[in-house]
Amino acid sequence: MRTALILLFLLAIGAIPGSVLPQREVSVDQVTNYYLDNPDISPWLDRFYLFDVYSSPWYAAIYLLLFVSLTGCVLPRAMAHYRAMRARPPKTPRNLERMPYSARFTTDAAPDEVLKQARTVLKGYRTETDAESGPGADATGTPGGGSVAAERGYLRESGNVVFHLALLAILLAVAAGSFFGYRGNMLVVEGTGFANGVPSYDAFYPGHLVDAEDLQPFSFTVDEFRASFIEDGNLSGQAESYVADLTYKEAPDAPEEKHRLEVNKPLSVDGAQVYLLGHGYAPEFQVTNSDGDVVFDQAVPFLFRDTFSFTSDGVVKVPDTGDEDQLGFSAVFYPSEAQNSEGELISDFPDARNPVVTLQAFKGDLGMRSPQSVYQLYTEDMEEIGDSPELRPGDTWELPDGSGTITFKGYRDYLSMQVNSDPARIPALLASTLAVLGLLATLFVRPRRAWVRAKRGDDGRTVVEVAGLSKTDAAWATAEFHRIATGLRDRLRDAPASTPTTAKHDAGTKE
Repeated sequence: MRTALILLFLLAIGAIPGSVLPQREVSVDQVTNYYLDNPDISPWLDRFYLFDVYSSPWYAAIYLLLFVSLTGCVLPRAMAHYRAMRARPPKTPRNLERMPYSARFTTDAAPDEVLKQARTVLKGYRTETDAESGPGADATGTPGGGSVAAERGYLRESGNVVFHLALLAILLAVAAGSFFGYRGNMLVVEGTGFANGVPSYDAFYPGHLVDAEDLQPFSFTVDEFRASFIEDGNLSGQAESYVADLTYKEAPDAPEEKHRLEVNKPLSVDGAQVYLLGHGYAPEFQVTNSDGDVVFDQAVPFLFRDTFSFTSDGVVKVPDTGDEDQLGFSAVFYPSEAQNSEGELISDFPDARNPVVTLQAFKGDLGMRSPQSVYQLYTEDMEEIGDSPELRPGDTWELPDGSGTITFKGYRDYLSMQVNSDPARIPALLASTLAVLGLLATLFVRPRRAWVRAKRGDDGRTVVEVAGLSKTDAAWATAEFHRIATGLRDRLRDAPASTPTTAKHDAGTKE
């Protein structure tokens, strides 16, 4: 158990980078932005898998060691608890006065009647009766006394065992999900669609036993997207809601259906969940070459710098211009154009109230023969040809040297989305529920033991001893044991005397 606790502590420490640093499994865009903001330290962080904490080898090592440790701890403990539940309650101690709670009184009732009433008072306890011979045995040989041993509260240890077994089940479910499930991230521009295939993802993380043929054949189109932001107060500029209207099909030949997609309200299709993580802006550009031919006409997703202003950076690459040189543009999009105190162009609100874009143009070789990021413009083999004025929707900038034109047509919203397919999701939920129930039993069930002994006294009356022992709350247990003692005494007052002709005292008189 000590080893398991240490590993749990290490697992918690290992999860800290996963909650502080952006994770590729959640948002590739945030990782890309972190690379752009911290170009020196990011490669080192990536070398230690700190952008992929939960799929890293070192996190998996802690995870597997914890699983082995819990297995070696819980299974023997579960077997021991099973044997304890089948065993009889502990025998009555010789000296009950040493127990944390003890009481004694005398009664005219016979010992066997005392034990019978004791079993009634101890209803809910698991009881075992033992006969004890003594000086009070009568002429027929009936023992002169006996005792009842009682115990309850087994559910506390049962809850403890269930809790740890549920932890093992959760670990197994997570492991099964990593083998048979998959996750993928993508950007979908408003008005366009997505088909669930590996080429459609910007980042795809399949399970070890997942093939491309195993993906559910659904598709959807983003019909409309609406983002609302808080207008006034201290929270001005914060997102209030993201809502997307989707048209989807579970399979190519399935009928079309509608779904309203919101944050934490995913689209569930054939065991896969489509989540809305966030949104950004995709400015639309049209580029013509020196001959006036349209060589580029589409929306380009930009990465926002922060969620307060949504000032966004992007790159427009035009590899096929029909001319000798290719064109590239480094762009900044300001959703709500304003100026700061120094006269610099900024965005003062995340909503697109007054969109403006500025461009820096290059011509030459884009270097697209080798893999490169769509969010970066590699200008080593390119020549800068100028900076654009502020462009508003519909404005056109004529490029220097007669290289053509670029028109800012407007913008669309894009959705940052994630598809998550985990066949072990329901087993993990059931195991988590069992873990919570087991923990509640551990916290609120109070194990305790009680004993009642009855034996003949020298004067012929029956001496009754009641004792109790609790493993948790002593004050609460004392009250319950006192209730047992007084309840038994009250019942014995109405019980028939063992030898009516010789009884000289009222039943129930305390010593």
